[in-house]
Amino acid sequence: PTPNPARASPHQTQHGKKDDSFLGKLGGTLVRRKKAKEVSELQEEGMNAINLPLSPTQYELDPEDTMLEENEVRTMVDPNSKNDQKLQELQKVLIDWINDVLVGERIIVKDLAEDLYDGQVLQKLFEKLEGEKLNVAEVTQSEIAQKQKLQTVLERINDSIKVSARSIKWNVDSVHAKSIVAILHLLVALSQHFRAPIRLPDHVSIQVVVVQKREGILQSRQIQEEITERDAFDTLFDHAPDKLNVVKKTLITFVNKHLNKLNLEVAELDTQFADGVYLVLLMGLLEGYFVPLYNFFLTPENFEQQVHNVSFSFELMQDGGLERPKPRPEDIVNCDLKSTLRVLYNLFTRYRNVE
Repeated sequence: PTPNPARASPHQTQHGKKDDSFLGKLGGTLVRRKKAKEVSELQEEGMNAINLPLSPTQYELDPEDTMLEENEVRTMVDPNSKNDQKLQELQKVLIDWINDVLVGERIIVKDLAEDLYDGQVLQKLFEKLEGEKLNVAEVTQSEIAQKQKLQTVLERINDSIKVSARSIKWNVDSVHAKSIVAILHLLVALSQHFRAPIRLPDHVSIQVVVVQKREGILQSRQIQEEITERDAFDTLFDHAPDKLNVVKKTLITFVNKHLNKLNLEVAELDTQFADGVYLVLLMGLLEGYFVPLYNFFLTPENFEQQVHNVSFSFELMQDGGLERPKPRPEDIVNCDLKSTLRVLYNLFTRYRNVE
């Protein structure tokens, strides 16, 4: 039978000899057609492979995205995901955070992938967050030098945030290739480790298309890459409001059991903990000590004093052996019920048997 150009080995010419040219290596077709026609056919092949039922909108592929070696795998973000409101919100929050941290460095980040891939901004960001100077070249132009610098920066970041090797979702190649998935995973991990004063949107995910060439044919599949996680309270709010009420009643009973000792009582979890006073007093009751009144504002008069109180209660929680709560103090002050429930549930888990 006549050989199918799409099934021909990317390393063979029509005469069976090895061809090391660019098209021979990447095209996966016989080098007997004009370059323009090859690119056109490859692009069409790639689009046909990727346009799955889950991705009904056709999108333009760079011809290079369809030029794969046999068994080579390439991942691409489904452009439909790029318009996701939560994803755009996450990127804006992270960009604003980076620019706030680097405000004195005359660095302004506008695009995460374009501005972070070479390691320069990542170096400066980590140095500011960690408070140490990295021994790397300041400016690198060549790809090799950029990757060497990026390797050093990422190794130091990984060592600092202590992420297990199995959990690391970024590497030199993916970051340098401007993979927004890898860069977002890295920045989210950094912001969480250094307790960035930002609130990341919950449950941000990206639809990723994975393309592989097998026997000369492009095959593709789609996966949902989760960038920020959901927890039990996300699920409760979204899918089990009846169970959420049970949790709220349980927590109200728990906090009142202790606050009643000071003739205090809570009826609304989201509003009555917002100024931080009850959180501070509750920690003192749970740990069995009197909190000096000069450490917090018993009658806070403004937002800053309320944030101070909540932050102070978080410090008391850490002194008691708890991890620092994930919500920001500002979230509690702003009466975010989900954040307040997360904090109180951690206290309930730890102190539920305290009389």
